[in-house]
Amino acid sequence: MTDARGGIEEISIKDLGVIADASLPLGSGFTAITGETGAGKTMVVSALGLLLGERADTGSVRLGSPQAWVEGRWRVPSASEVVARVRDAGGDVDPIDAAEAELVLTRSVSAEGRSRAVVGGRSAPVAVLSELGEQLVVVHGQSDQIRLRSAIAQRAALDRFAGPVFGEALAAYEQVFHRWRDNRAELDELVADQDRRAREAEDLRVAMAEIESVAPQPGEDDELADRAERLTNLEELRLAAAAARELMSAEESEGVDALALLDNARRQLERVAPHDSALRPLAESVAEANYLISDIAAQLSSYLAALDADGAHELEAVQERRAELAGLIRKYGPTFDDVIQTLETGSLRLLELDSDADRIGELTREVEEEAALVRELAAGLSAERTAAAVRLSEAVSDELSALAMPDARIVVEVTQRDADDLGSYSSNGCDQVAILLQPHPGAEPRPLGKGASGGELSRVMLAIEVVIAGSDPVPTFIFDEVDAGVGGASAIEIGRRLARLAESAQVIVVTHLAQVAAFANNHLTVVKGNDGAVTASSVRRLDGDERIAEMARLLSGLPDSESGLAHARELVEMASARR
Repeated sequence: MTDARGGIEEISIKDLGVIADASLPLGSGFTAITGETGAGKTMVVSALGLLLGERADTGSVRLGSPQAWVEGRWRVPSASEVVARVRDAGGDVDPIDAAEAELVLTRSVSAEGRSRAVVGGRSAPVAVLSELGEQLVVVHGQSDQIRLRSAIAQRAALDRFAGPVFGEALAAYEQVFHRWRDNRAELDELVADQDRRAREAEDLRVAMAEIESVAPQPGEDDELADRAERLTNLEELRLAAAAARELMSAEESEGVDALALLDNARRQLERVAPHDSALRPLAESVAEANYLISDIAAQLSSYLAALDADGAHELEAVQERRAELAGLIRKYGPTFDDVIQTLETGSLRLLELDSDADRIGELTREVEEEAALVRELAAGLSAERTAAAVRLSEAVSDELSALAMPDARIVVEVTQRDADDLGSYSSNGCDQVAILLQPHPGAEPRPLGKGASGGELSRVMLAIEVVIAGSDPVPTFIFDEVDAGVGGASAIEIGRRLARLAESAQVIVVTHLAQVAAFANNHLTVVKGNDGAVTASSVRRLDGDERIAEMARLLSGLPDSESGLAHARELVEMASARR
């Protein structure tokens, strides 16, 4: 397979239902799977369901086997969301070339009911298979397998069908809508918070005026604390300093001081130093100590002279200043630095708060202008969607006429939510889209999946997929029951449309009609073994005469009938020409 969209390369099945061991080689284009009743054709769809995260049924495990096992090999674009999700789950893919990689998914179900999923070589929750399945395969068969079930999915499909010009208009609307929504949110916040911010501005003005009147300076609180400590202990400091000075230099008494002792020691050493040279440096050190003690004594005298005689008065002033600063800290703290910060940043915050009124006025004008533009662009989207809905309805209804549903119509409804209430708008406009099926004239159109059989629903989805295939690509489609209840010319039209869909995607169809299988470029058959069970060799690709024989069996039940073989050849040639 070389299709850049990717697809399933091969499915391997072991002990699932009546299939003991089988391998289905798939490829790009249209693959038809045929076989006798009870041979296990629908097990192919069941196997895919397991790989795509559907609930495991222990009844599907082959009788006597411990477990059923299914493996699928996909080709996926290397730079795709699928690859990213696989790696998020801890798995990986094998590079094929610069553009593509191989992804292997495995699911096993034990007879006791245990289920295990392996994604890209790593065990993973079954939910991961479901997430990947939404991007890899679309299965049409039963009513619970409708791809376009949700209103969101139906709206998105209609938007893609509407074409690239609509896509550009939608992108322009989204840009305006998001800008309007963001500005409205900011405006609502400012208006709701306006009173609080006004109170904050007034409180900040009062605080700044009070702080400025005290005029605190950075570091002043520490300096005042040191000053208060000194002044509180002034007398003790004076006594200690005077006593120390007297011990070093007895200026006010006749006692022996350190200077006198050091001077005596120096003279004793110098007297005997001529007798031993080792004493000379010691005498010099004593002399240096004498100089140092003299210097310290002088510094203590200066310290004593500098002590403020009027310390009590100064202490009172310091304590008053500290009290002022403490008051500021209690109000605007909890620290002195917070007080200084309020003074330094208050002006900028006031400017920001005072600008709210201007910003509210500016935003009000912008929101009003953008709201008008949102309504205008949304109305344009509604008109384009309504026109596209008519085209889609007509195109799908025409397809249904050729698919043995001549009286059925598809109705694509586009309704607007309250256009005056912008709160009901979304990033996609104000439209609600519903794809409805009217099975016959006079009947009430109903949502897809209600009031239609499995075969009819598959044909409806085939018609829709064929019409939107070019604008809404999906890597792989699986159709089961698409040909239920039809035959002849209608079956040929089903086959032709499946072949058309296969031009843009991988299509796999389980069918019992030769008219459908004739359009396939890849034909697989599931056959029974002699004991009625499906063996490992029961699934194989058909070419040439083998395919003609299978087509004859589908047509008449007689694979060796000359007339049946001739009819089969004619049908294959016709399909080839029409394809």
